[in-house]
Amino acid sequence: MDFNYHTHTYRCHHATGKDEEYVKRAIEGGIKYMGFSDHIPFICADGFESGYRVTVNEAQEYVESISALREKYKDKIDIKIGFETEYYPEDFEKMVDFVKKIGAEYLILGQHYLGNEHYGGNHSIIPTDKEEDIKRYVSLVISAMESGYITYIAHPDMFNFTGDIELYRKEMRKICIASREHNVPLEINFLGIYDGRNYPNENFWKLAGEEQCPVTFGFDAHNPERAYDEKSLQKAEEIVKKYNLNFIGKPEIKPIQEI
Repeated sequence: MDFNYHTHTYRCHHATGKDEEYVKRAIEGGIKYMGFSDHIPFICADGFESGYRVTVNEAQEYVESISALREKYKDKIDIKIGFETEYYPEDFEKMVDFVKKIGAEYLILGQHYLGNEHYGGNHSIIPTDKEEDIKRYVSLVISAMESGYITYIAHPDMFNFTGDIELYRKEMRKICIASREHNVPLEINFLGIYDGRNYPNENFWKLAGEEQCPVTFGFDAHNPERAYDEKSLQKAEEIVKKYNLNFIGKPEIKPIQEI
């Protein structure tokens, strides 16, 4: 594995380490194509700003820091500057416009919430058996794909549904079909493997194998050591083999400045 486009920084307030430490670790692991995709800045209409993501005031410095590292290590690694975004229908275009203006190059989707986090949107990892919740999650993910901005979907299997398995299969299959139709890859997430989370969910990846949608890998690094994670890579490769996944390797970056 010589690529990873899912890397965070301390600016999201739940990751650690210096930006350059991530780059050095990636180079040590043999990564040739790297992307930083910290959580997208966003200020709500009432002025609230989440402590879960890069603040608006930190955003320009984030871009400048990664740009400097790109220049410093240009002979060893190709670095892209991106963000991991939510899809909030009422606010998405404003979020995208802001990061375009500061120089972001690509977006991945991490749909952590079923609605704006400030206004009571439930977190996707909280167990739920409600039909309306899974339908809401699936609708948001597919709408993000349809926007044309998204390079790939991070941890698409994060949604922690505890209800009827047939309903789960019916709804999640829609994500896999949309992924194939819009050519937006789905990520096997290494943080989920490393932390023993509810994802990767093999019920989901069985569907992905059946639909032959494009699949990629992402480290989801929140500390420098995870900027190359060989142990989790082995598990991800086992999932690919077990479900005959359409693993595409390095995803094609969708440059948001051109959209």
